[in-house]
Amino acid sequence: MNKTKYLLVSFLIGLTSVWTGCGGGGTDNTGENSSGSTAGKVSKGVIAYSPLTLSNPFFKVIGDSLSAAAKEHGYETTMLDPNEDVKTQSDQIDDVIAKQVTAIVLVPCNRISIGPAIKAANKAGIPVFTVDAQCAAEGVEIISHVGTDNFQGGELAGKAMIEALGENGGKVLVLDHKIANSCVLRVQGFKKVLEPHLKSGKIKIVAELPSGGNRTDSYKATADQLQAHSDLAGVFAINDPGALGAYTAIEEAGRQESIKIIGFDGQKEGKIAIKEGKVYADPIQFPRKMGVQIVEKIVSHLAGEEVEKTVLIPTSLYKKADAEKDPELQ
Repeated sequence: MNKTKYLLVSFLIGLTSVWTGCGGGGTDNTGENSSGSTAGKVSKGVIAYSPLTLSNPFFKVIGDSLSAAAKEHGYETTMLDPNEDVKTQSDQIDDVIAKQVTAIVLVPCNRISIGPAIKAANKAGIPVFTVDAQCAAEGVEIISHVGTDNFQGGELAGKAMIEALGENGGKVLVLDHKIANSCVLRVQGFKKVLEPHLKSGKIKIVAELPSGGNRTDSYKATADQLQAHSDLAGVFAINDPGALGAYTAIEEAGRQESIKIIGFDGQKEGKIAIKEGKVYADPIQFPRKMGVQIVEKIVSHLAGEEVEKTVLIPTSLYKKADAEKDPELQ
């Protein structure tokens, strides 16, 4: 091989090595830094994301879209899972403060109790953002919040319940989750729309019980109310796992034909349940938009720009007709 060919081959081998080394990693659920880093590039910093729980696919979608958007801007992402425990989430915040992350994004496990941990981040000069659920603790500084217009979504849920019950109206069970501000707003919007029917007695809310935001607690709460109210006509659950837990209890009681369920979220499993007629309707959220937009707020803030304090994304009511033409379900 002459010298010119040798140099050319060496150059191509080196170039191939660079290309091979530039594959990005995915984001995992363990809290380890695994996304956003690429060989040959200097990271601008790390964004820590601590949602309510990663066992709920909704929060995983937010995290994945957040990670992808952060990577485009040169940031790595640490995705954490407090598993709905505010102490664990507080400890996670303390840990990422010690690691001097660039920004923190939270879905607060408890809208009040998370306050001291956020104040610690404020004191350390690390900007804190919230997504999906807001923080209601006093004296904390949240740079920006991006989430669903939960009150508006609750109103859509109320309209759907009125439609589902029809002229007869009936008794309704509400499965709430009062430690999450987003869920409080959903119930408030729901009850506002129902107010004229509640006053007239056409519709009656027989109980507002904790759903835990999961199938198990929602199943138990619904099963108890089915025994107490043989004429229960409707259930409003603040998320899809709650709606599906309620359906299991209703199906076991053989009353799925007479009880209408309104959920909330628009997760794939919720959409499938709507298509199958198990759930009447969902006000659906747009978690991918949340992940992308919260990163936009972080990048703008770090660039010294003023950002909106609150960005609310309206929900859209999703029913069986929508599910039947949804490409995600084909």
